[in-house]
Amino acid sequence: MQGSCLIFQETGLPRQVRLPFVVSVQVVIPMQSSSEKDSRSRIAKMQSDIARVIERHTRGAADCATPIPELGLFRREAPARPAVCMVEPSIVMVAQGTKRLVVGGEGYAYDAERFLVTSLDLPANSEVLAASALEPCVGLVLKLDIRLLAELIAQAPEAPPRERSLQTSVGVGSITLAFLDPIARLLALLDEPAAVPVLAPLIQREIHYRLLATDQAPRLRQIASVGSQSHRVARAIDWLKLHYAEPLRGEDLASRAQMSVSGLHHHFRQLTGMSPLQYQKWLRLNEARRLMLSDGAEAATAAFNVGYESPSQFSREYARLFGAPPRRDIEKLRPQGGLPGASQLTARRRSPDNAERA
Repeated sequence: MQGSCLIFQETGLPRQVRLPFVVSVQVVIPMQSSSEKDSRSRIAKMQSDIARVIERHTRGAADCATPIPELGLFRREAPARPAVCMVEPSIVMVAQGTKRLVVGGEGYAYDAERFLVTSLDLPANSEVLAASALEPCVGLVLKLDIRLLAELIAQAPEAPPRERSLQTSVGVGSITLAFLDPIARLLALLDEPAAVPVLAPLIQREIHYRLLATDQAPRLRQIASVGSQSHRVARAIDWLKLHYAEPLRGEDLASRAQMSVSGLHHHFRQLTGMSPLQYQKWLRLNEARRLMLSDGAEAATAAFNVGYESPSQFSREYARLFGAPPRRDIEKLRPQGGLPGASQLTARRRSPDNAERA
């Protein structure tokens, strides 16, 4: 850039002198290496292929179970406002479109380049940000096997340095080719059902192994490590999901988690975005909603079955969570065909054998 400056004499008559000067501005634009470009191109191509597979298996369905028990598929053909859901420890991957999960007031957006991982059973709100009939938002949910993660961590040749305690149990990681490849092979088994019992467990094991090589490994190492704060909170959550209809005493829950009452409350809120009592209330209200919608239970009956003694208190807390009193909410949901994300929503009572983690 060219220009000039003015110089005036300090004494005597002013005299103007123009001296030309040039200003050179250098803009540095970060360049991607050829290997990075090639990797991103291959990921985009593989995601496009995966999207076509999922679209083929989800025609006419929003949520689709598969012959692989831990694997579910989803399809959304329009953006959708946040819907209440319960997310189990899992990875959620979008092959096309964009979604966001909101936990404890924090939003986590993910798309074809970023996957979502949750390491605890979390009450959340899920919304679809980008989807259309021509390019639906399609993806998959794969439940995590915490025991398998612990086994793979124990087999690591060297223990990694101890990570600082993580603040949440939700994270968004970068998709890599090494992680995406076994995902594609697992989906390919849907066209070869006879091979599922033999090959699916092997591929799922590889996916867990690859997951421990991503940028979300520290989060998973903490939840899989016996004795960690995350693992103890997970034990408390398991007990709440089994006994949500029972009265809750903080001292008893803390004892089961082998933590102090204040320590449990602090780490529970840090990891889930709510207190143990709020978590129990969320479970109760969502189970009552399911009973009214699926089983045709009256509001008072549903409230009593999930542990409420006061129908009026139940109605107030129900309206606070779902935005409408029980009867009006259920009447609004019935024409829609059921609960949003019902496959993830129900607060299931686990059997005692499944109530504890490794």
